[in-house]
This record gives sequence, C-alpha cells and structure tokens, in this order.
Amino acid sequence: MGHAEDEGRLAWAEQVAMYLARDGVPPIAGRILGWLMICEPAEQTAAQISSAIKASRASLTMNLRLLTGMGFLTWRTKPGERTMYYRMADDAWQAVVRKQIDGIAAFLEITDRGVALLDGDAERAGRIRQAQAVFTWMATVFRDAPPITEQPLRS
Repeated sequence: MGHAEDEGRLAWAEQVAMYLARDGVPPIAGRILGWLMICEPAEQTAAQISSAIKASRASLTMNLRLLTGMGFLTWRTKPGERTMYYRMADDAWQAVVRKQIDGIAAFLEITDRGVALLDGDAERAGRIRQAQAVFTWMATVFRDAPPITEQPLRS
C-alpha cells in the first residue's frame, strides 16, 4: 500500500471517528472501528492497529475492550499463540442499532414511571411527556421500518 493510499485510508478512519464522536464514542475507538472496516487482512492484532492509527497501546487496549463490549468487535487467538486478533463482528452495525432500539423501549418504561410519579404536577410531567413523545415516535418508526436488506441504500 502506497503512502497516498495509507493517508486516504487514515483520513477516512478519522471521518468515522469524528462522526461517532458526536454520540460520545472516544476518537481512538472511532479510529479503530474505521480502520477495521477497511483494513486488509480483516483481522488485526493490537500492534497492527496501533501502528496503523498511531495510538498508544494503553489507549488502544481500553478502546478495544469498549468496542468489543458495545458489540462492534470480536476477537480470537490462533492455536499455539497468545496474540489476540480483532475484527468487525458479523452484523456489527445491525446488532449495535438493535441495542439502541431496545434502549428506546427501556426509556419509554422510565418515562411512564416518571409521569405516574408526577401525577398532578402538569408542568414537571409535561417535561417528561416531551421526551416520551419523541421516544414513542422513534419506537413507532423503528417498529414500522422495512427489514434490513443486503443491498446498500445508495450506490
């Protein structure tokens, strides 16, 4: 891979990182994710990822754990080796989004309890109902959405 190609891939991984940072994902985690979406081979050691995205091993280790816990990454070892190899989890994006959708339903249960708790206090309950309206709308949109297809939405 040439220098310009390396730079282009790193710039793209940085775009992924900055996009995910909007939702509170640490930039290093976003860079790791971006890199693992485009690297070859698809499985990479922590040393390979660290070298590619120029991150310290300590920061990398913490963020690899974070991404694994979020459902984005899986890892494995090879027989006779202690080295872990990381890769994007199968259907990672769908699994992560499904967790977020499940979170919508969980928050609706919390808003229901909050409205009941504040019964009789219309102003405070109204603030909860604003959140409840948005989360109800999102739950309805996701419930009624067509299934995910293998075809990309854009070409």
